[in-house]
Amino acid sequence: MRSAGSRRSRRASTAAVTAFALAALAACGTSSSGGGDGSGSGSSDPAAPLDPGTKVTLTIDCMPPAAKAAELREWKEDVRAFNRTYPEVRIDGRSTPGQCLEPPRFTAMLKGRSQPDVFYAYFTDLQQVLDNDGAEDISAYVTDITVPALKDIQPQVLDVARKDGRLYALPTSNYTMGLLINRKLFTRAGLDPDTPPASWEEVRTASRKIAALGPDIAGFGEYSAGNNGGWHFTATQYALGGDVVDASGRKAAFDDDTGRQVLRHLHDMRWEDDSMGSTQLLKWGDLQKQIATDKLGMFLAAPDDIAYMVQQLGAEYENFGLGPIPGARGTLFGGNNYMIKKGSSPDTIKAAVAWLNFKNLTPGQGQFDWARTKTDRLPVGLPQPNFFTGESKKKDDADRAAHATMPVENFKAFMDHPVPGRAEPPKAQEIYKILDNAMSAVLTNRDADIDRLLDTAAQQVDQILAQP
Repeated sequence: MRSAGSRRSRRASTAAVTAFALAALAACGTSSSGGGDGSGSGSSDPAAPLDPGTKVTLTIDCMPPAAKAAELREWKEDVRAFNRTYPEVRIDGRSTPGQCLEPPRFTAMLKGRSQPDVFYAYFTDLQQVLDNDGAEDISAYVTDITVPALKDIQPQVLDVARKDGRLYALPTSNYTMGLLINRKLFTRAGLDPDTPPASWEEVRTASRKIAALGPDIAGFGEYSAGNNGGWHFTATQYALGGDVVDASGRKAAFDDDTGRQVLRHLHDMRWEDDSMGSTQLLKWGDLQKQIATDKLGMFLAAPDDIAYMVQQLGAEYENFGLGPIPGARGTLFGGNNYMIKKGSSPDTIKAAVAWLNFKNLTPGQGQFDWARTKTDRLPVGLPQPNFFTGESKKKDDADRAAHATMPVENFKAFMDHPVPGRAEPPKAQEIYKILDNAMSAVLTNRDADIDRLLDTAAQQVDQILAQP
């Protein structure tokens, strides 16, 4: 799932694809260089870096739009810096509203084979792309030479880009779920904002104390609409060590004691403790508004929710903290990556890998040039993207802290206690939609039958997973 404008919007959208949208996608054209219009001067060895004298044009989507002036300026600066090493590579960036945000348009692009040479996708898009024969196998092109930080990229982040051992994408960002808290309300309730609740029992206790501050304040908030309820059910199930789909990928795995624990915990906080407020059927954006206005104590979130609340809702960075997801046996992670269009020439693939390494995968430059980000008055200090380990992580963490525009110590609990990330289940959005029903039922009906809700949801998910 993604936050507004970046992480969740495309996947949660239900916008229909109109004839106009399809025509617009087709107008984007096919690969300008995928047919092999490189000069051919490069080495024939796929593991060898791109020869700086090779002439290639790369079309790349999801370039920042004009409305994001600072981000677009940084993109153009990076193109100029990249061209100092590769002067013959022309970067044709495309700002493609819709394709980067809406599932129907992305699907239409794949079916029409109108994707650019280097195209943006979500971690959960791999199978759809492969089903449409849309991406190159780049395994031979991605090495410690062409991507020096490769050994420091978290294995699970690369694993979601693999199928049958072959690599089809390189990451540009990722997120992991944690517990977002309102530090002001924690302090008012006599709780320590530097030590967020580490278990669901502690969440329940803290929620009661925060809700006692006033009738218009909820201690804990949860989604139950717009596929967001199922998304958070999955995150909580993972945190408790459970599964949503079994290892075969063909059967639901949440109709168990762990799944019952997830729903029972929410039911009891809602009805026995009265600590979740009376307004339910919430979707993405609702909880952010509540916590930003000091009406909510905590909810499950990814770090970039904080930037959204400050930039879009007028909140202050100092008011928020982040801890690991309670239970901490696993946490849902997600994100996005770039793939290279099927049929691209070897020189095009090499140029694409070189650009992605420069722009997205090198500490201290491109998206990780935190000094520049701070100068451009963009947020610095959130623990996201956070896909590095080892020396790359040490360097990036130090650079991020040195140029922070927010109190990074508020995220210390999250950073000091990393939780193993787990990918979203197959057919995630269809599963989340089904699980919304179970989440909404326990939050709106005191007499909800949890066993029946999970049994019904499991049968429906089994039907979805059985479909090709």
